[in-house]
Amino acid sequence: MSEKEKSSEESVDVEQNQTETNDAETNVTDIPEEVVESEETSEVDTLKAELDEMEDKYLRARAEIANMVNRNRNERESLVKYRSQDLAKKVLPVIDNLERALSTDVSDEEAESLKKGVQMVLDSLLAALKEEGIEEIPAKGETFDPNVHQAVQTMPKDDDHPAETIIEVLQKGYQLQDRVLRPSMVIVAQ
Repeated sequence: MSEKEKSSEESVDVEQNQTETNDAETNVTDIPEEVVESEETSEVDTLKAELDEMEDKYLRARAEIANMVNRNRNERESLVKYRSQDLAKKVLPVIDNLERALSTDVSDEEAESLKKGVQMVLDSLLAALKEEGIEEIPAKGETFDPNVHQAVQTMPKDDDHPAETIIEVLQKGYQLQDRVLRPSMVIVAQ
């Protein structure tokens, strides 16, 4: 082949390549706009989904913190309300012993003054417990309540004592605010 033919073939090849390149460029510029729009749309959707997820996590964390604060406050209030519970449980047998000491009969004046001193100690102890919210559970003559009374014995009912009425208290019960420290041990009519 001559050089002239080679050069004309090369020029035809170059022209074809340029035409193909121009066609490709035309197609590339047309396709990417659609692809770019769909990529941007999917990226925006992804970011919105991530934002929604983060907002949900934030709200849940905030609610959890609020619950922890409330739980902590309630626990502190409960601790303050029932702070003297353990001490009261340890003092109740002392009260029982002082009451037993007062129930004994005395004959001489010296024993009578000792009994009076024991009564004063008991009164001041009961007053201190009352200031802390510790009170005796009413029992004798009351209707039996298994939440605050413990039936140790039952007796037949009569005219003076209808069914489910407490006849006698064997051991006094005490409560702190609304919490029973020790139930009253009672005899109930049935």
